[in-house]
Amino acid sequence: MAEKEPFRLGRNVTLVIHGGAGTMSRKNSTPEQRYVYKAALADALRAGYDVLRQGGEAMDAAVAAVSSMEDNPLFNSGKGAVFNSDGKNELEASIMLSKPPSTHLDYPTHPPLTRRGLSATLLTHARNPSKVARALYLRPDLVPHPFVSAAHAEDLARDVGEELVDPYYFFTEARWKEHRRGLGLPDEPYPSPEHSADLITFTDTGGEGHQRAEQPTPLDAYPTGTVGAVALDSRGCIAAVTSTGGKTNKLPGRIGDTPVMGAGFWAEEWKQESVRSRHSLAWLDNTLELLGLASAQPLEGKTRSVGVSGTGDGDYFIRQATASTVARHMQLLGESLKDATERVVEDLLADGGIGGVIALDGEGNVAMPLNCPGMYRGVIKADGVPKVAIFKEDGLEDMDSK
Repeated sequence: MAEKEPFRLGRNVTLVIHGGAGTMSRKNSTPEQRYVYKAALADALRAGYDVLRQGGEAMDAAVAAVSSMEDNPLFNSGKGAVFNSDGKNELEASIMLSKPPSTHLDYPTHPPLTRRGLSATLLTHARNPSKVARALYLRPDLVPHPFVSAAHAEDLARDVGEELVDPYYFFTEARWKEHRRGLGLPDEPYPSPEHSADLITFTDTGGEGHQRAEQPTPLDAYPTGTVGAVALDSRGCIAAVTSTGGKTNKLPGRIGDTPVMGAGFWAEEWKQESVRSRHSLAWLDNTLELLGLASAQPLEGKTRSVGVSGTGDGDYFIRQATASTVARHMQLLGESLKDATERVVEDLLADGGIGGVIALDGEGNVAMPLNCPGMYRGVIKADGVPKVAIFKEDGLEDMDSK
């Protein structure tokens, strides 16, 4: 029997992440604070890369990176989620793939080609909302819809083995103080497990969520951002995963861009058609090409793909369908990933929306434009070296040299 060939990591394998964008300031931060964030970003990149280097799915790599940040109270997702105006945490997450996964075939029904992604919102007990989104995406027999919410979504998540926790798990002192001060209220009283809403028995988390342990101080006050990851695996699949606690003191029940397909996240693959054939002067382009005065479209007939995860003021991302607009610029205008992402981020700012996007195409090109002072961001390529940055003017910093 012939031996199975060892797995070879594709040269385009890439993982790009963000940990939120907003008004963080270098002047108001310390080197120690900045290092803690950079180290956390590097940890998330390594977690995702460990999946990719073993031949794993882009989806699983992106979830590994995002769940690492969900477990870190520095970021506005999972454990570090902000509070709404009622002092509650309402979490959101999403997942989308450019093509169906090749593994996870042990599930009753494999996701069909048309099942592009799934999102969940108004979660109050899911320890890792990104894992919930993946688990429900993989179960079209249980969840045929692309968008689910609230208690029933969490009931389904528990049924497929995802961990639920008491709402008090999400408490962090820094986020609580932002919530109270944003409403003009004193810091106290603090919530407690005894006064936590819907206090019932959930999976044990080892008690870490029920201790007022000292936590590092977040750089970004009153965050509106998210965490996200976009991964490209060795078979050319791109997956985008995004997770958030939303906006500090948002109205109860408010739904942001993170679970809105096309607004805060997107992944897609298409066969590129001629760009010039879509406009009224196509005849002129064709004539010039026949005369040798213009070259044929180098992208025509090529399979292209893209994945996008956004962060910032989600209301503007919804109004502009920011994430899917990146793909439309690439497909319909023939733009590069860099040009398309920079255009949509500029469009956000023109309407008053701050934030940024991370994006990745099928050739491993990465874009991370932002229109605000900072965005926690990082990338790891096939060489396995995590590189990160925080402020807009920063270049990527090699964390393996630290």
